[in-house]
Amino acid sequence: MRNVLVVDDEVGMRAALEANFRHQGWAVRTAGGKNEAVALFRAAPCPLVVTDMRMPDGDGIEVMNSVRAIAPETVVILLTAFGNVPDAVTAMKGGAFDYLIKPVAFDQLKDAALRALAARDGEETGGTTESRLIGSAPRFRRVVERAQQIARSEADVLIEAESGTGKELLARYIHRASARSAGPFVAVNCAAFPENLLESELFGHVRGAFTGATATKPGKFELANGGTLLLDEIGEMPLSLQPKLLRVIQEREVDRLGDTRSVPVSVRVIATTNRSLRDLVREGKFRLDLYYRLNVIPLGIPPLREHPEDIPELVEHFIGKYAPRRSGPVVRFAPELLLRMRAYDWPGNVRELENFVRRALALSPTPVMGLEVMDGIQSPASAPPKNVFEAGLTLREAEKQLLATTLEATGGNRTRAAELLGVSLRTIRNKIREYGLPRKEA
Repeated sequence: MRNVLVVDDEVGMRAALEANFRHQGWAVRTAGGKNEAVALFRAAPCPLVVTDMRMPDGDGIEVMNSVRAIAPETVVILLTAFGNVPDAVTAMKGGAFDYLIKPVAFDQLKDAALRALAARDGEETGGTTESRLIGSAPRFRRVVERAQQIARSEADVLIEAESGTGKELLARYIHRASARSAGPFVAVNCAAFPENLLESELFGHVRGAFTGATATKPGKFELANGGTLLLDEIGEMPLSLQPKLLRVIQEREVDRLGDTRSVPVSVRVIATTNRSLRDLVREGKFRLDLYYRLNVIPLGIPPLREHPEDIPELVEHFIGKYAPRRSGPVVRFAPELLLRMRAYDWPGNVRELENFVRRALALSPTPVMGLEVMDGIQSPASAPPKNVFEAGLTLREAEKQLLATTLEATGGNRTRAAELLGVSLRTIRNKIREYGLPRKEA
C-alpha cells in the first residue's frame, strides 16, 4: 500500500485530499501545519509528502527541508494558491518533485504523486548514478561512455529507444553527470496531457489567460531553469504546439499563455521517444526543423535482446531491490532459468524483466527459482534460434564468451558448465586456462 503525508492548514482541503487518496487505496496521515507534520514524519517516515506552501507556523519549503533531513529519499509535492514564480523555482531547485497551483484537480495530483514515487523507486537503490545503469555488455557500456561525453557539453539530446529500455534513467544520468547537476531535473510526459493543458504545462500561464486560470502558474521550462528538462515521448506532441516549442528551444525564452513579455530560461533539453522521429516527419506528424533542432546529439539504447549477457547482472540487481529481507537462504535464480531467460526476446525490455523478477519473488515458495517460473512467459523453444553474438565475432571469441557466460550462469561450477555445454570437465579446465578466465570453483 502506498503511503502519503498530507499537510495543509485548511481543514476542508486537508479532508478532501485525505478522502481522495484513501479512495484510491492509499494509506494517509494528515497534519495541519509544519510542526505537526515534522513530528508525525519523525515518528514514522513515508515516501511521499504533499504539503501546502503557506501555513501559519511555517511554509512548504521548511516542511520539505525538515522531512528530507530525516529521510533524504522522500519526495515532496508542493501546493499553493499563489502562483509565485521565484517560490516555484526555489522549490524545484531545493528538491521538490512538483509545484502545483490550487485549485488542483485530484487526477493531476495523483498523476504527479505516481510519477514521483516511480522516480524515487528508480533512483533510491544503488547509491550512485553509475550503479543504476546496470550492465557490462560492450554494446551497453558504449552507450554509457557516450552519455558521459555528452554530459560534459551543453548540447540538447535526443534519445530514441524502445519502451522499457531506461530512457529516463539515462536522461537523469546525463543530468547528474553534467555541470547542471545542482539544478532541477524536471520531466514532463508529452503524451499525458491533452493539447490545451500541455501548452500551459510546458510554458505556463498568467492569471486570467483562460477560464479557470485563477493564478499565474510557471511552466516546466521555467521550473527547470538552471537545470535539465526532459520531454518524454516527444513524438506524441501535437503538431500545432511544435512551432512554439521550436521557438523556445531556439531562443531560450518562454511566452506564458496570456503574457505580453518573454521570460528567459537556461535549460538543457533532453527529448525521448520510442518512435522514429524521421518516420513521423515523413508522415507529416512532426516538423522537420524541430527534429533537426532536437537531434543535436542522437543517442540510442539497445533493446535487452541485443545484450542478453546483462540479464544475470540485472536479475541480481532486482533481487536485491525486491527480495524480502529474511535470515534464511539467499534468494537466487537457477542456472537453467538464467539460460532460458537469455534465450527469451523480452519485448518489454528491462521493464518487463524487472516485473518478471518481482513476480517470481512474490510467487515462488522456495529461495531457488527454476524453470517453473517461466510458465507465464511464451516459451522461446518454438522460435528460431537467436544469435546473441555480434556479426564479425571470431570463433575463438565466440567460444570464450559462451564459456564465460555459462560459468557465470552456473556460479562458477565447472562440472555443471561441462554438462550444459556437452563437453568433458577436462575440456572446461583447459579452456579456462587457455582463455585466462577466472579459475574460481563454486
